[in-house]
Amino acid sequence: MKHVTLPLDEETVRSLHAGDEVLLTGWFYTGRDAAHKRLAACLAAGDKLPFPLAGETLYYVGPAPEKPGQIIGPAGPTSSYRMDPYTPALLDHGLRGMIGKGRRSQAVIDAMIRHHAVYFLTIGGTAALISDSIRKKEPVCYEDLGTEAVCRLYVEDFYAIVGIDCQGRSVLRG
Repeated sequence: MKHVTLPLDEETVRSLHAGDEVLLTGWFYTGRDAAHKRLAACLAAGDKLPFPLAGETLYYVGPAPEKPGQIIGPAGPTSSYRMDPYTPALLDHGLRGMIGKGRRSQAVIDAMIRHHAVYFLTIGGTAALISDSIRKKEPVCYEDLGTEAVCRLYVEDFYAIVGIDCQGRSVLRG
């Protein structure tokens, strides 16, 4: 098990290999389809992003609403392929890591290799368990999207597996 501190730097990303089990600690951002579409539109228009991407990690999640006394509701990953049309542009602007479930397109893998980025897999179906590692939640932008708004989360020992490393090696078949 490797302990990884966020945000990611190039040295850390280069040290990770497909199949490595990791515990992530630090801040990352959340975002799903609608948020990614807005971020890509912002980049295409030449506008400044609402948060910096350099070295950052995006978790593909739209958490359930929290109950009283909770920081966040169940927060399981969504299928990553839905973000694939937008991901290469985000990688071009410094995104270093992604967390989700499932396969990625060849265009995303090629951009990951070009920019030394990593894709972490986390386990679907364990949303309540995953939320136990989330210690802080801060809204960032796109609040009109409700639970799919971009938030910044602080996690301690968030379990993930390196699904695709910065060399393009993958634990995913086919």
